[in-house]
Amino acid sequence: MKKVLSIAGSDPSGGAGIQADLKTMEAHGVYGMSVITALTAQNTLGVTGKFAVPYEFVSKQLQAVFDDIFPDAVKIGMLPDIEVMQAVRDALLEYKPRNIVLDPVLSSTSGTSLSADNARQFLTEKIFPLCKLITPNIPEAEILTGFSINSKEDVERAAKALKDKCGCSVLIKGGHSEFSGEKCEDCLLIAKDTDEAFVWFSSGKIDNPNTHGTGCTLSSAIACNLAQGFSLKESVKLSKDYLTKCIESGLDIGKGRGPLEHRVSAGEADKTE
Repeated sequence: MKKVLSIAGSDPSGGAGIQADLKTMEAHGVYGMSVITALTAQNTLGVTGKFAVPYEFVSKQLQAVFDDIFPDAVKIGMLPDIEVMQAVRDALLEYKPRNIVLDPVLSSTSGTSLSADNARQFLTEKIFPLCKLITPNIPEAEILTGFSINSKEDVERAAKALKDKCGCSVLIKGGHSEFSGEKCEDCLLIAKDTDEAFVWFSSGKIDNPNTHGTGCTLSSAIACNLAQGFSLKESVKLSKDYLTKCIESGLDIGKGRGPLEHRVSAGEADKTE
């Protein structure tokens, strides 16, 4: 059985963060593990509190996992401050895991800021280069690049800017775009490709407001598929298909923007190089 580690914050309502990651891993048939970076008070209505786990305890959690059950892939989510980021970076440099997928959680769906502004430079310069893939949405990509994204050309420009700066592959998620009409279009730029070919994934937008935890779910699914031997391009495709099924299931829980139904078939495909 393949093993996948999530390094992220906790969502007590179960829709995002560690809880969504573990549900996604279960659906993909891998063994899921978790290192908690922050406790949050949140539900479908929003985030009302946050408590960052100290450096020492984040480090102890990471050591406990890596020294015993070494993961085949790592998903990184919420890193609330530089102290936590440093603990994660130190462990990644020491243990050198493969297939690191990072979802840069800069704000929650409700608009609450989850990462301090002064930590973003550390995240970009010290952690992104250690990753195989980062998965910002359009608002996050705008923050990370410093320019507005209003077209597919802007998306490609942002992906290239992040790849050139950080040296990792980049998937910019288009769910927040207003220029794609009724489509959700995500753009993948693979770091090792010398011709810088942009790979676009297109799907119809689903009429379902319950999308709490979509970013966590997608990045975890990609990590699961990488752990199982799929190429980066195929991992993204399979993960988008899985996420679409999760949203289409129409789960309706909570008084606000509800969570997804993770108990759907993750699908299969031929492993590619």
